[in-house]
Amino acid sequence: MIKTFIRRILGGKTKQAEPVDPTKPVVLGAQEHGIDSALVSANAIRVTQTLQQAGFAAYIVGGAVRDLLLSVKPKDFDIATNATPEQVKRLFRRAFIIGKRFQIVHVMFGQDLLEVTTFRGASSDGSPKDEHGRVLRDNTFGEQHEDAIRRDFTINAMYYDPAAQTVFDYHGGIQDIRSKTLRIIGIPEARFREDPVRLLRVVRFAAKLGFSIDPATAAPIAIMAPLINNVPAARVFDEMLKLLLSGQALACLQQLRKEGLHHGLLPLLDVVMEQPLGEKFVRLALASTDQRVKDGKPVSPGFLFASLLWHQVVEKWTAYQAAGEFPIPALHLAADDVLHSQTEKLALQRKIASDMRDIWAMQPRFERRIGKSPYKLLEHPRLRAGYDFLLLRCESGEIDAEIGEWWTDFMAADGDGREALLAKKPGTPSDPAAKKRPRRRSPRAQPKAATDEMGVQKANPLPEDGQ
Repeated sequence: MIKTFIRRILGGKTKQAEPVDPTKPVVLGAQEHGIDSALVSANAIRVTQTLQQAGFAAYIVGGAVRDLLLSVKPKDFDIATNATPEQVKRLFRRAFIIGKRFQIVHVMFGQDLLEVTTFRGASSDGSPKDEHGRVLRDNTFGEQHEDAIRRDFTINAMYYDPAAQTVFDYHGGIQDIRSKTLRIIGIPEARFREDPVRLLRVVRFAAKLGFSIDPATAAPIAIMAPLINNVPAARVFDEMLKLLLSGQALACLQQLRKEGLHHGLLPLLDVVMEQPLGEKFVRLALASTDQRVKDGKPVSPGFLFASLLWHQVVEKWTAYQAAGEFPIPALHLAADDVLHSQTEKLALQRKIASDMRDIWAMQPRFERRIGKSPYKLLEHPRLRAGYDFLLLRCESGEIDAEIGEWWTDFMAADGDGREALLAKKPGTPSDPAAKKRPRRRSPRAQPKAATDEMGVQKANPLPEDGQ
């Protein structure tokens, strides 16, 4: 009777208990797991079939299986196999072995990239580790059940064979999916110490999926948060980018704060989100990003980080002007300070940092609505991103909405219409930097000129995809 009651609560007839023997998984057939085969990538099926026909075991694994069980089409498909990286590489025309900590194979079909990993074995005590216990390199191969133990969360430790349409569940992942629980495999403290990035992953998955974190998994997170400082900045940046592009960016940041993980990742984020204008601006930017992700539109990391860090720039911009610096040089100095502090923590790529600078540097230029200045700004290759950023500032109440409306009209107008708009007296700018702007042009008023990469938009002047 108790078992019947549990099955009713979980909403399924499948056995939900984790196997007593971790080497023997619960095997679920098509009617039990309910995966829609139409959601499975044709290239993922092609890779598993090729490996299986060569005599190897091969399964779709990890987040793709989790998403399929949730009836969500996965963005990425990872494959796990007992073939070694060299054996995998020989089976595919475009295959590349990468990775130092653990070797994997990237198999390419056009622009579609699939990641193929060899089953990992039990972690060796002799594996190189840093002084905090983080595993630096571990290329130990093993059996499928050992690979399942090495995965981070129960919901990510299931294997799907598209040929047989069976799911192999080693650690009660089906049960946790149906109860919406995020649970780490093994002893949480040991698993977090082994790879501190899991501290960020647990937050991302909980926020993205709307799952609750198992109490035992959540307990050590705040205490072990400083371990993230020992992770290479590039890995932290990659994980933060996944978090912010998850489609639940705001929920992820709120979860980061809740778990005590935000300190050091985006310095002063708490201060920004506690300021009325800063909080509204960040929320609008993240909401816009989430909507774009849900709509399947691309999101520029440069635009996203420019939005998150804008009010740190504004704070330093104001301080430099109070110290006697002219507005435009002050803005560049403020941008330098913020980017320098963030690059150390998040390993911001040069292209992303350059986009952020362009977006920030354009903002005072939107205030100049006389003469040839607006026409010159139309030629900027990052105009669309700068314009979208301007509209966020208007919507948040940071500057007058009239400025954004004027630019919307100016970009939509033809030649005569633009001249008519220029003839009107612009509204009084509310930007604190603009109020102090001297009449003379500062020698540093312009960032690097970029007027030859994009002509004035006349046929379709309004930005369609600024991010």
